[in-house]
Amino acid sequence: MRVIFGLVLIIGVGLAGFAVYVAKDRFTQYQDALASQRDAIVPTTSVYVVNREMRYGEQIRPADVEAIEWPEASVPFGAFTSAEELFPEGEDLRTVLRVMERNEPVLITKVSAPGADAGVASRLERGMRAFALRVDVATGVSGFIRPGDRVDVYWSGNARGENVTRLIQASVPIIAIDQISDQDRRNPTVARTITIAAPAHQIAALAQAQSTGALSLSLVGVRDDSESETIEVDQDALLGIAQAVEAEGPEICTVRNRRGAEVIVTQVPCTN
Repeated sequence: MRVIFGLVLIIGVGLAGFAVYVAKDRFTQYQDALASQRDAIVPTTSVYVVNREMRYGEQIRPADVEAIEWPEASVPFGAFTSAEELFPEGEDLRTVLRVMERNEPVLITKVSAPGADAGVASRLERGMRAFALRVDVATGVSGFIRPGDRVDVYWSGNARGENVTRLIQASVPIIAIDQISDQDRRNPTVARTITIAAPAHQIAALAQAQSTGALSLSLVGVRDDSESETIEVDQDALLGIAQAVEAEGPEICTVRNRRGAEVIVTQVPCTN
C-alpha cells in the first residue's frame, strides 16, 4: 500500500512539475508576442477631420472638427495637424470650398484662407488671373462644363484676308460658371459667361481674340494629359481644295505678221 501511495505521489509531483514548465513556456511566448507587437506599433500624429458632412460655402467651426490619430507616414498633403493651424488666433473662420464627408481630413485645398469667402479669388494661384468669356449653348459645350473642368479655346475670324479657325489656348481651367464657383455641382448649366484662370499674357491674347472674332470651347477629358498641337483650319482646308501653284517656265515671245486683213502670231525664242 505504501508502495502504491509513493508511486502516486511521485507521479503527481511529476505532473505538477510538467504543468509548471508548460505554463512558464506559454507565459514566455506571450511576453515575446507582446514585445513584438510593441515594436510593430506605427507612429501616429493628430489629424483634424470633420465630424459631419460639410457643403460648399459653409464656415468651418471648432465644433465641426475633431482630432484623430493618423499614421504619421501617411498624413495627406495639406492636412491640419493642430487646432492653431486650422483656427489661427485672432483670425476669422475658414470657408468650405469642396464638399467634405464625415471623418474626412480637412485639407488646405478644400477650405479658404482665414476670413476669406468661397469666391473666385480664393481659387487663383500665384501669378494667375481670372477672365470671363462669353458663351452660349453651342460654344459652351451644351452646358456640360462645370467649375474645375478644362477646355480648349478656339478662335474663328478673318486673318490675312481668309476666314480661319485656330486653337489659341489649350487646357484652360474653368473656375466659375456665371456666378457659380462650386466645383461639386453636377447638373448641366447653360451659361452666359465662364470664368477661366490664366497668366496675364494669355488673358491679353484671349481679350484680343474675343474682340476680333468668335470663341468656341472644347471640353478636355479628366484624365487627358496630352499636349495639343497648333491647329488652324481655313475654308480651303475644310473643303479639301488644294491651292493652285503656277508652274514656272521659260519666257515666251511672239512676232505678229500681217497678211492682208489677217494677223498671224508666231512664237519665237526670246533674245533679250
